Amino acid sequence: MNKPKVFLLPDLGEGLTEAELVSWLVAVGDEIRVDQPIAEVETAKSMVEVPSPYAGTVAVLHGEPGQTLDVGKPLISVTPVGAAPGAALPASAGRAVDSPDTVVDSPAAVAAEVYREEEKAGSGNVLIGYGTPGGHGVARRSRAPRRGAVQVPAAEKAADDLVLMRTRVPGKLGAVISPLVRRMARDHGVDLGELQGSGASGLIMRRDVEAAIKPSVVERPEAPAGTEAPAPAGGTDARTGLGIAGRTPVRGVRKAVAANMARSRSEIPEATVWVDVDATALLEMRAALKRSDPHNTPGLLAFIARFVTAGLKKYPELNTRIVTTEDAAGGASKEIVAFDGVNLGFAAQTDRGLMVPSVRNADKLSARELDAEIRRLTAVVREGKATPAELGSGTFTLNNYGVFGVDGSAAIINHPEVGILGVGRIIDKPWVVHGELAVRKVTELTLTFDHRVCDGGTAGGFLRYVADAIENPGSVLADL
Repeated sequence: MNKPKVFLLPDLGEGLTEAELVSWLVAVGDEIRVDQPIAEVETAKSMVEVPSPYAGTVAVLHGEPGQTLDVGKPLISVTPVGAAPGAALPASAGRAVDSPDTVVDSPAAVAAEVYREEEKAGSGNVLIGYGTPGGHGVARRSRAPRRGAVQVPAAEKAADDLVLMRTRVPGKLGAVISPLVRRMARDHGVDLGELQGSGASGLIMRRDVEAAIKPSVVERPEAPAGTEAPAPAGGTDARTGLGIAGRTPVRGVRKAVAANMARSRSEIPEATVWVDVDATALLEMRAALKRSDPHNTPGLLAFIARFVTAGLKKYPELNTRIVTTEDAAGGASKEIVAFDGVNLGFAAQTDRGLMVPSVRNADKLSARELDAEIRRLTAVVREGKATPAELGSGTFTLNNYGVFGVDGSAAIINHPEVGILGVGRIIDKPWVVHGELAVRKVTELTLTFDHRVCDGGTAGGFLRYVADAIENPGSVLADL
């Protein structure tokens, strides 16, 4: 009799440990095919449709819309095509040991068997950070149980092993960790890519993460007497005496943004420089291009992005990243990693919060090509369909906060980058031109940079380069 196949929530990329189930795209009893989308889930990075690696009848949906599911936990159970009706897996899945001679599969054993079958065959479907190897895995053999042996603990261990194998750290196959360990690391701002696991084959254990966390964080003292307890929704706030209108859980994108911004502020010794810029010439140049080609004229942000990528080539210190490495003696040291190319991130406001997609190899694109890619990525993130790679691969960020009607902002660096350039609104201001007072189109550029990678001279040089390019766009573009 064919057993139901239990599909576990895969790692959807960037080492994410959980996802919120937004909606089911199938129902119990539906016939589904391989690679058919079965659920829509929201991670801290994007909205993703999860396809099924199995064909058959939907037996169980393991979760309700709005529920947060851990990577490696059951998502859906599918009865294979041609299976007997009795093969359907009940919602309270799980069978016990009937006798010393009979070992019946638990959900953990079913899940482990599913993984073994995927290792041998593979569905051919691949998501970011998830995919079956299509025959490259090693099949495991199961020995017949000894008479009188209780096999449930072994099945549970197999499920634990499965969870570990489903939650690899991208780029570090040996550093396999459980969702609980990964969540602990994320909550405390520990970079798992910088840890050396103490377990077998470099396995990162809970003790490794705890050792990287400050004792004051790991050993949380009890709240002192008089600490305010959270009031229930609809109740009264103890501190202000005001009624509570509602509570909004910090999760998904907002949770990821909050953690990243807090980490940036705590780790990066940042400094900010700014300058007012006369953008009249750039606006006039774009207006002339629009008159000659009204349907193929890049936006102002695309021109500024072109100037930024050129400036980063001239001042490459701002297109770097600081990483921690381990020397031969086991000590930790930091190094500055420079990149051969620029992935330019740009801030985009969406209904799900502030997103920062990045234009890959932006230094190789023209202003028109940058404009097209910026528009494409903006549409993708607003639809919630951006991939983790599109949202997590930037090397420098451009932030146009002028669209909100503000002149300047000391922006927070998008960790682990080392710089962010902000552009304020363009407004009419009195400006001295050739000794005469005139009304010009003026904007403010603000550069926040990591003082560990460069000093004010480099930051000021980069900022002045971009400002000069905006004030004299024709001459600069001629040299690009």
